[in-house]
Amino acid sequence: MSGNEARLRAISAVINYQPISEPLNFADTPTGELFGSNVFNTAVMQQRLPKGVYKSLMRTIKQGAALDLSTADAVANGMKDWAISKGATHYAHVFYPLTGRTAEKHDSFLSPTGGNSAIAEFSGAQLIQGEPDGSSFPTGGLRPTFEARGYTAWDITSPAYILENANGTILCIPTAFVSWNGEALGKKTPMLRSMKALNKQTQRILTLFGDDDGALVTTSAGAEQEYFLIDQNFYYARPDLLNAGRTLFGAPSPKGQEFDDHYFGAIPERVLACMLEVEHELFKLGIPIKTRHNEVAPGQYEMAPIHEDANVATDHQQLTMTMLARMATKYGMVCLTHEKPFAGVNGSGKHINFSFGNATQGNLLEPGDTPQDNARFLIFCAAVIRAANKYAPLLRSVVASAGNDHRLGANEAPPAIISIFLGQQLTEVFEQIKAGGPKPAQSKDVLNIGVDTLPPLPLHSGDRNRTSPLAFTANRFEFRAVGSNQSIAGPLMVLNTIVAESLDYIATKLEANTGDFDLAVQAVLHEIMVEHGRIIFDGDGYADAWQEEAAKRGLPNFRTTVDALPASSDAEAIALYRKYEVMSEREVRSRLDVYWEQYIMAIKVEAKLIVEMATTMIYPTALRYQTELATAVASTRAVGLDADTTMLKNLLDEMNGLQESVSLLEKNLTHHDDDLAAEAKHMGRVVVPSMTAVRTRVDALEAIIADDLWPLPTYQEMMFIR
Repeated sequence: MSGNEARLRAISAVINYQPISEPLNFADTPTGELFGSNVFNTAVMQQRLPKGVYKSLMRTIKQGAALDLSTADAVANGMKDWAISKGATHYAHVFYPLTGRTAEKHDSFLSPTGGNSAIAEFSGAQLIQGEPDGSSFPTGGLRPTFEARGYTAWDITSPAYILENANGTILCIPTAFVSWNGEALGKKTPMLRSMKALNKQTQRILTLFGDDDGALVTTSAGAEQEYFLIDQNFYYARPDLLNAGRTLFGAPSPKGQEFDDHYFGAIPERVLACMLEVEHELFKLGIPIKTRHNEVAPGQYEMAPIHEDANVATDHQQLTMTMLARMATKYGMVCLTHEKPFAGVNGSGKHINFSFGNATQGNLLEPGDTPQDNARFLIFCAAVIRAANKYAPLLRSVVASAGNDHRLGANEAPPAIISIFLGQQLTEVFEQIKAGGPKPAQSKDVLNIGVDTLPPLPLHSGDRNRTSPLAFTANRFEFRAVGSNQSIAGPLMVLNTIVAESLDYIATKLEANTGDFDLAVQAVLHEIMVEHGRIIFDGDGYADAWQEEAAKRGLPNFRTTVDALPASSDAEAIALYRKYEVMSEREVRSRLDVYWEQYIMAIKVEAKLIVEMATTMIYPTALRYQTELATAVASTRAVGLDADTTMLKNLLDEMNGLQESVSLLEKNLTHHDDDLAAEAKHMGRVVVPSMTAVRTRVDALEAIIADDLWPLPTYQEMMFIR
């Protein structure tokens, strides 16, 4: 079958698609009964565990108390019986290695007893700890490859759940992934440590304001997930999508997103059917999906949950990605979570809504109505402002990846410059504080903590700013720079840690005060605004003027991963993580090596694909078309007519240019440097431009070569034929 025949068959298959499964009927099980039905949640625990065991477990979950083995044995037995009643035959410790993906090892409940019989067993020790083979996961030098031992440790704060399969069910237990000496090999452990650090420093601030009941402060998060859905026939006809997750070639469609007709439009029937089943399964897992809609680009969609405890939200976000991929396949589609699967149209992000609070005080980023609440809110808000400005390079580095480079710094939401949007009213409040200073001000235009009352902020105290990487939205900050293909554990870990450091700084200042507390608060807020207010920007982050203004303000602008990633493990970052016991120096440095390697491998895979596709698919197609054109020109001249050779000349120019650019790319790929940073710089600054040069030629050829010869499904087909 020729490449073109494969493309045409793909189009035919898409057009003639027929559902292969029976439609869901939500009336069979109302959503209220469905939600959390496959989760070992507090209601199930209370029902299945002895009263004393349940209370002990709740103390561990809600207050961080130690869990003894006898309690773990009772929990394991109750969990096993519940899982078996749900049809489970196996359990799996689910963990999150530095690949950013979900990993799991399945073990059977059954243990032979002799005499051709077996019993179902699951002990507290098996619940608490597992031992998967960790030899092939990236560790950045934390452990040699020949040492295969890695441990999974039960994360008691994230509930176990049942994952259904057509042929059975599995009990899934969220865990942390660590080495034999306790070093973090995965993403969960540092995030849990960062939540502990944030709780400790927040408690100091609450105590200063008289709110010292000791209720555990936790981070809340809600991650919006953007993604594309395309028919699997197109996917399998594109080696670049299959191997790299994005199209490496593709001329723009005559129609893209310029009409804005896809955005929030009616969801296509097939896509909606898929979404409904995704939500059906996520509801069973207790994942509170709230919204779904068409996104900006054709074929792009978004779903978002209600906010949860950050650790649970992180696990749920991984499950959401897994379920999107699984259900898309069931409906004959493929879910693309790459940040930029199609050039020239909107890319995909994963906006994290971030806040923190506790059961008694509520959301600490919620503006209050009284002077006391106002001052406390302003302190917490100012802590985020200071953290984002002081650690802007670190915040930028945690979202750096080869995929996200196609969004950040590429005139797409948001820019690579870290800034904060507060909205008009809150910006004015902080400007008043900056102008007023620590002493009581005489002007009525200046806010005085403890004297004036912060005007009640309505739910939406200012318009949204889609170009801001970190935007205050009513009662939380939305971190918009996270890539759609990334785990949210890393960004949350950084946010928790840098905010903890700012709260530590503020608490130390206020604790040392021996005078008027309100004036001390005013002085701290004033100092933060003077030193860190430069990061507040409510304007258009896309405008060239902002690039110039940001440079004048001294704000860093790391456009690419090569520029941004070193900040993830510089001296300041290492000192920060060590001080708050989030990561050791070895753990920090290991992650930099892993992320360099991932960046290098991602670029290499794409570059090799470009060479392969250009050489084996595009150039042969161009040769065939050259023969057709040359034959047509010769035939025209044979009958004494003039023949226009412009198209043939253009074709030959692009073909020659393609050969030259491919040769240069192949040459640049032969480079090797044992120093990972140096190799990454070569990839980003030499190989990537060489890849772009090849793409420019191929896209130009797509606009020239006859459509009946072109071997790859086009942008027009993939985004508009559903």
